[in-house]
Amino acid sequence: MIYNAVPRYSFRDITDITPDFLTTRGIRFLMLDLDNTVAAYSEHSPAKEVALWTAEMKNNGIELYFISNSIRKKRVDSFAEALGIGFIKGASKPSPNGLLQTMDTTGFLHGESAFAGDQVFTDTLAANRAGIVSIIVRPRRFTNPFLALRYGIEAPFRALCKSKMMSPD
Repeated sequence: MIYNAVPRYSFRDITDITPDFLTTRGIRFLMLDLDNTVAAYSEHSPAKEVALWTAEMKNNGIELYFISNSIRKKRVDSFAEALGIGFIKGASKPSPNGLLQTMDTTGFLHGESAFAGDQVFTDTLAANRAGIVSIIVRPRRFTNPFLALRYGIEAPFRALCKSKMMSPD
């Protein structure tokens, strides 16, 4: 089991990940963290840019799936329904089991799967432990000092990422 906390790729925002980036690397299945990766904690429905990004991914043959540690039924369910993607809750990341179970259920292989999230010690570790491509994004919003502190603690691992992708703007 791999306990590497260094992400394989780093992006400014989830919407900066393009279908071309994924398909040129053989990735057809992108699992996603929800909280502060796809939506800020304060958001109750998908932002317009996230909905457009989701549609672009689907239109280009990329399957999306939420892997959330949250057990809050309504939040994960409502985002998944609004965006038309599958999900699991209570994934217990950094355990890789939720990711591995989802790949098994959906039929996607390790080499064609990736996981994107905003936290090094849960999301990146889960992806690396599962043996799939790990993608880190900046949190969508810092809502309290604890999140800023956590981001500071994660900074060295983010800095060690050799593949930092620039925003397409």
